[in-house]
Amino acid sequence: MAASDIPLVAGVDSSTQSVKVVIRRADTGELIRQGRAPHPDGTEVDPVHWISALDSAIAAAGGLADVAAIAIGGQQHGMVALDKNGDVIRPALLWNDTRSAESATALNQELGGDAATAQQVGSVLVASFTATKLRWLADHEKANAEKVTAVALPHDYLSWKLQGSSDFSQLFTDRSDASGTGYFDPVASQYRNDILAKALRTDRTISTPTIIAPNKFGGSTKAGIPIAAGAGDNAAAALGVQAEPGDVVVSLGTSGTAFAVSDSPTHDSSGAVAGFADATGRFLPLVCTLNAARILDAATRILGKTHDEVGALALQANPGAHGLTLLPYFEGERTPNRPQATGVFAGMNLKNSNPEDIARAMIEGMLCGLVDAVDALVSLGVNVKRVLLIGGAAKNPAIAHIASSLFGREVLVPQPGEYVADGAARQAAWALSGNSTPPRWNLGEVTSTIAPATPDVVAHYRVLRDRTQTW
Repeated sequence: MAASDIPLVAGVDSSTQSVKVVIRRADTGELIRQGRAPHPDGTEVDPVHWISALDSAIAAAGGLADVAAIAIGGQQHGMVALDKNGDVIRPALLWNDTRSAESATALNQELGGDAATAQQVGSVLVASFTATKLRWLADHEKANAEKVTAVALPHDYLSWKLQGSSDFSQLFTDRSDASGTGYFDPVASQYRNDILAKALRTDRTISTPTIIAPNKFGGSTKAGIPIAAGAGDNAAAALGVQAEPGDVVVSLGTSGTAFAVSDSPTHDSSGAVAGFADATGRFLPLVCTLNAARILDAATRILGKTHDEVGALALQANPGAHGLTLLPYFEGERTPNRPQATGVFAGMNLKNSNPEDIARAMIEGMLCGLVDAVDALVSLGVNVKRVLLIGGAAKNPAIAHIASSLFGREVLVPQPGEYVADGAARQAAWALSGNSTPPRWNLGEVTSTIAPATPDVVAHYRVLRDRTQTW
């Protein structure tokens, strides 16, 4: 088959900060072209901005005229409330909006407590979950709550708008994104409409997106391009990096996540591990922290340096930064569940009040929360054979070395890529092929880093974490 005859597929990552579009060959995954456009900042956004950004990113990627299929990966949890006409009722509350923290506590209690909630929907509810945002809406914006006829997530909504539809029967999603709503059972693969109704304090039937198999199409664009099921961002990233059971992926984006592809579901009553579904029919136990790449952004502002310069400074310092430790809760925290917390520098003295130690402490603090995340997965019996490091912050020259020392494991870093968008593209290729398993693509060179373990640094971090539980 001539190269010109190989179908192309498009993958979209509609994230918190921007939308990225990649166009790849369906057989090998070779990148043909790509584009991006920014999203507005904040924890609530009018979805019209996602649509305009997607249009801009598609144009920047050269359009879709030669594309055979498309799929969308999107930020999980965001509440897109729709009225009977399919219009957005209010700006979408995003995953990182913590105003529904008290609503989460109330819902967990109403469902029988944390353990009972985890058993029903795979996770203890925290402010990130869609269900808690619906409860907040019912309690604080009653008039808006009474208009709600359907609820979508960001990726569902964009797949729907690509169809040019206002028909709720054409809303579709996949298990991975549905499992982040708080009203979906990932083991039974079905919605818990009773929990959705309880969250919204209503006895009305609320429309939800249809669950599509990961290798199927759910609709077509107005131009006739088939749209695959799509996925939540972390599940799409796992698909993009081609993770298999035994792999733990640590992603350093706006949030920090550690997730593993697992053949078995998890139910963590402590709330640390969310029992999500993945994008292949398996499960994706996941731990999320709210503070990752933005800690490095803060370091650049504090030190007046570029990201690479901050990394170089950190590598000049000793492990442990001469006793300086950062608790990086700059935007509150999800794991542990401390939505009102703030960041804490501890142990500062004349010896460590220098750029090198500050840079080291900020990177160690960011990563130590993810060491806790991986340990939480291990404690639930998740088999960890490899640690794969991805995300924008993984490009920093200090990250792989310091991560290996803190995890006490070899760290593998694939080539930089848009792995959420890549995973969506791979899913589109999978649906296009009609095969039972997704295609294997060439990810290029993977860098291995092994550094001497520094368990004392993690221990000092945990002392600070436990000492400041109410901060």
